[in-house]
Amino acid sequence: MPSIKEVKNRIGSVKSTQQLTKAMKMVAAAKLKKAQDKVLQLRPYSKKLNEILSNLSDSINNELFKERNVNKVLVVIVSSDKGLCGGFNSSLIKEFKSFSNDNNFNNITVLPIGKKAYDFFKNSNFDLILDYWEELNEFSYEKSSEICDFIISSFIESRFDKVSIIYNEFKNVAVQKTVSENFLPVIQEETKQNDSNNNYIFEPQKNKIIDDLIPQTLKTQLLKSVLESNASEQGSRMTAMSQATDNAGELLKELKLTYNRSRQAAITKEILEIVGGAEALNN
Repeated sequence: MPSIKEVKNRIGSVKSTQQLTKAMKMVAAAKLKKAQDKVLQLRPYSKKLNEILSNLSDSINNELFKERNVNKVLVVIVSSDKGLCGGFNSSLIKEFKSFSNDNNFNNITVLPIGKKAYDFFKNSNFDLILDYWEELNEFSYEKSSEICDFIISSFIESRFDKVSIIYNEFKNVAVQKTVSENFLPVIQEETKQNDSNNNYIFEPQKNKIIDDLIPQTLKTQLLKSVLESNASEQGSRMTAMSQATDNAGELLKELKLTYNRSRQAAITKEILEIVGGAEALNN
């Protein structure tokens, strides 16, 4: 049985850890509210852009819509900068491995966004684009535009035949879904005849509108993916810290029980020693 001092020191250590995890849970909850608001505000805009693009997509002659034989693939992975968020980052790596194995891609280049993705892939055999992995903090439409401009130009120059993005989609505080989403080439979605509005009047020309609309839609798609990932990270961290706080509470109960047993054993031992000493003196 451990000594009273050892158990007491461990109780103090667990209490400190519990206070830390509880504080981190509260911080994650505050950040989650802001991140969730941003996602909910952007989703309708992104959906409407995709809807307009689908309605205008008939007979589009644009380089970003052309499918090719896939030899070179770019994968954008949106991770977090920090840990202590459960399986948030490990699920991204698992999805990436599944994506690469299922498609049998031999020539994969990775563009990490976030320190955890960078830390994982920096020692891998994959080609890396390391210009944007530090851009996660205060991610904005301007940063999304910069990354998208690079991706679009690389695709047009045939540096890559396919671009995909892997991130965690926010569902709720407890549920985050890891998704692998096609980015380029743009896939035209089939729309129902009743859902399509063909009464458009174009000013300027249709092709000019589409040439401006496609990059804007892609930039919004990337921004949405990063915001979804951020909300998912905070939700995952909040859940992980809540579980850690509860586990610390259970451990404290066990340690206090052990402390009381050790204390009772020490008292009993002292009593026996006193009684034994008294009996020896009497004899």
